[in-house]
Amino acid sequence: MDMPLDERKKKILKAIIKTYLETGEPVGSRTISKYADLGVSSATIRNEMSDLTDMGYIVQPHTSAGRIPSDKGYRLYVDELMKEKEDEIDELRSLMIEKTDKMEKVLKNVVKMLASNTNYATMISVPQYSGSRLKFIQLSRVHDRQLVAVVVCEGNVIRNQIINLDDEMDDQTILKINLLLNTNLNGVPIQDINLGMIARLKEQAGEYGSVVATVLDAVAAAIHVDENDLEIYTSGARNIFKYPELADRERASELISAFEEKSELADLVRDRLSDKENTGVQVYIGDELPVENMRDCSVVTTNYNLGDGLYGTIGIIGPKRMDYESVVDSLKTLKDQLDELLKNKTQS
Repeated sequence: MDMPLDERKKKILKAIIKTYLETGEPVGSRTISKYADLGVSSATIRNEMSDLTDMGYIVQPHTSAGRIPSDKGYRLYVDELMKEKEDEIDELRSLMIEKTDKMEKVLKNVVKMLASNTNYATMISVPQYSGSRLKFIQLSRVHDRQLVAVVVCEGNVIRNQIINLDDEMDDQTILKINLLLNTNLNGVPIQDINLGMIARLKEQAGEYGSVVATVLDAVAAAIHVDENDLEIYTSGARNIFKYPELADRERASELISAFEEKSELADLVRDRLSDKENTGVQVYIGDELPVENMRDCSVVTTNYNLGDGLYGTIGIIGPKRMDYESVVDSLKTLKDQLDELLKNKTQS
């Protein structure tokens, strides 16, 4: 039965594997002493590498003084050392579930309170991700010809994507692609992942270029927010009946339908979120609205900001004769309070 490795040996083995996957060359003790923050001499590292060789985790090619990982070394890396990332992902996922629950309650309370205080109809969108950067990508095997790509972005936003492969991929290849992707993409804004970058990564991947292209397609699909996924909470739709000019049966029916189906409200939110230059309060009057069924109304909106590329929209919908001064002031105050409240809620 194999003796368990101590932490220093694990760190050295991990450094050897990462360096070898990056360079394709046998790895010497001097390289490891520069690469890994071990705080020990090259002589100590040589002794540890000798032990790792005796234990079968690394091997020495006949033509080199350096070492390369053995199958046993790769297996330990996959089963144990990579578990650190899996634990981190599990922790982030649990945190995001908790955040989502808190945020949903906050947003629903905010939109209800706003409708009650203004006597208008109100809406608020669940925050979307704009201009976010990649933190890391982890590929893991699901079946012989199936991987799962776990993509983590700023704000600890997690996306999963299943990738089907034409041919089975071994653990060493999965590790090599993980390293290639993370070395080149960590910290990169999502919108900067372009065709030139994809072509360069495919070239670096050599025979696995098609696999990298598949992974990057999956990353794009995983990060992309489908239009149908834009979630909006509303309140106070019946308040429109308080205003005679909107209480006409046909107009009221169209407005109520817009609030119930929410697809047209989503069009308004997307229009508002796409206007990155205007970060303050925006007033749409009648025909200025991008929503056909709401052109007898005015809508006042603002974006709230949670940081890390997370944005949402708050809106107040009423007659064209709404009290603009009061509404704008209320929305400005609420935006500031919401920014602070949601940041506190999601950080707690």
